[in-house]
Amino acid sequence: MTETTNSPAAADALLVHAHVDGELDPANALALERRIAAEPALAAERAKVDALRRALREKLPRETLPPGLRRRVEAAVGLHRAQMKPSWRALAASVALALIVGSASTWLALHPSPDDRLAGEIVDGHMRSLMAAQPTDVASSDRHTVKPWFAGRVPQAPRVIDLTQDGFPLIGGRIDVIGGTPVPTLVYRHRQHLISLSALPGAGAPAPRAVKGYNLVGWSADGVAYWAVSDLGAGDLEKFARLFRLAPTDP
Repeated sequence: MTETTNSPAAADALLVHAHVDGELDPANALALERRIAAEPALAAERAKVDALRRALREKLPRETLPPGLRRRVEAAVGLHRAQMKPSWRALAASVALALIVGSASTWLALHPSPDDRLAGEIVDGHMRSLMAAQPTDVASSDRHTVKPWFAGRVPQAPRVIDLTQDGFPLIGGRIDVIGGTPVPTLVYRHRQHLISLSALPGAGAPAPRAVKGYNLVGWSADGVAYWAVSDLGAGDLEKFARLFRLAPTDP
């Protein structure tokens, strides 16, 4: 029996496509990630979609006008060739422009900027931590415990600030792999929301943005780019970033 788009399997496939495209809200994205981890069919569908996106990025051909397009357009609109001559150039130009714009849009969609790719990886790391049994590798509110824990695990330990009195208590830290490189990430809490703060040596200052339903803010200091990601409102996350930046340097 042929599968329709109303079947459960087809609906799940559409969800996977939407998730890969970053179109799901955080709650549904997390629920689907759990299902992908538990259901081989969904994991296979995601692998197929990822493979397709890679193939399109690597092998997407340049769009060209098919040879018989002019005759098909003339026949479709019911006009003779002689009648089409005055307006054919304009029509051909419009079609060519549409193809060029469509190809450019596809290229941009499949070739995000390095900054966008980095932001996506940071959000993915935050989402994985939310699905894990614990969001940290070392759980402690003491910055003198958390900072030394990074020694030997990453080239440079991050700046660790205690913001408990400001309503953003430190709860620990972990190692994320971003761009193939181990990166230190601090974890803070604000009410029931977690904030992941990753420190990327040598990276530029990121622009504020929203990715997959999460807010990101960032800044650069002493050759390190700090990226904070959370489902907090943008205003609260900006407040956290400001408090961290203005806090006294570690003794």
